[in-house]
Amino acid sequence: MAVKIRLKRTGTRNASCFRVVVMDKRMARDGRAIEEIGFYNPRAKEERVDLARVDYWVGCGAEVSETCAQIIDRIRKGVVLKDIVKPVKPSKKQQEKMRQEAEAKAAAEAEAKAAAEAAAAEAAAPAEA
Repeated sequence: MAVKIRLKRTGTRNASCFRVVVMDKRMARDGRAIEEIGFYNPRAKEERVDLARVDYWVGCGAEVSETCAQIIDRIRKGVVLKDIVKPVKPSKKQQEKMRQEAEAKAAAEAEAKAAAEAAAAEAAAPAEA
């Protein structure tokens, strides 16, 4: 029997919650599970898995789905899902605005540097004469 550790969807429409289950990989996603070993709630940012049972089933030859593997790795490392903060990606308009500001700042710095060099050259010229 081919066994897999994967997620089983529960909860209501637009409020999904998942159970981490061990089931035959040929069964339907929400079908009968061999064993429930944890849960994952993305809305409340909670996750709990019995790692001893995961190790047992992996030792028996069970495959682990990608998402379950990520959840298990986070739990093994002790990372709490609530503490993970994703960086905010600026919109294309904001990216363009930041690029223009950076170019303007670089041009202003180049002008200031050129003016400083010119002033230094002027100051040095009368001293030589």
